[in-house]
Amino acid sequence: MANIFHARALPVLRENRVTLVNHTQTEKLKEHQQERDIFCVVRDAFRVFARHSAVLLGSAWAFAGAVLVILVWLLTGPTFHFSDTWQLIINTATTIITFLMVFLIQNTQNRDAKATQLKLDEVIRALKMARNELVDLEDLSDEELKKLEEQFRQLRAKAERDGKNLRHVEPSEIFEPRS
Repeated sequence: MANIFHARALPVLRENRVTLVNHTQTEKLKEHQQERDIFCVVRDAFRVFARHSAVLLGSAWAFAGAVLVILVWLLTGPTFHFSDTWQLIINTATTIITFLMVFLIQNTQNRDAKATQLKLDEVIRALKMARNELVDLEDLSDEELKKLEEQFRQLRAKAERDGKNLRHVEPSEIFEPRS
């Protein structure tokens, strides 16, 4: 019987430990949030807003809503005698919406591109035979990128000619000086 009571006591102790850990984590999170400056808070809020907006505005329902707004605008044309004001309303609305959407789209794409780059960097880093100098390609100049692109073009052409797997060959082994 003593073992049964002992086993029943363990979950209570575990729950107390979990509560204590959660309470400590909550306190640390609150302290961290107080230390953050206004720019961090605004940046995080905009990131969350941009992500939710991208999901919502990139849906079929948003497109259907936009088509509905345009249809309503077109149907009200005869009522307003297709006046300049009637046309100005849709022009102004679409310009403002487009202007704001550019920032939302750019933010979302920048984050997605950065995440993709980090994932690719991790793959390159994890592969033993991969060239680690390819990790930070986004930081190269346009001229350096063109040179690298030409190396890969030549690599593909040589692989097609020779029918070989040149995946692990150093570029210096591939490119013989032209005579």
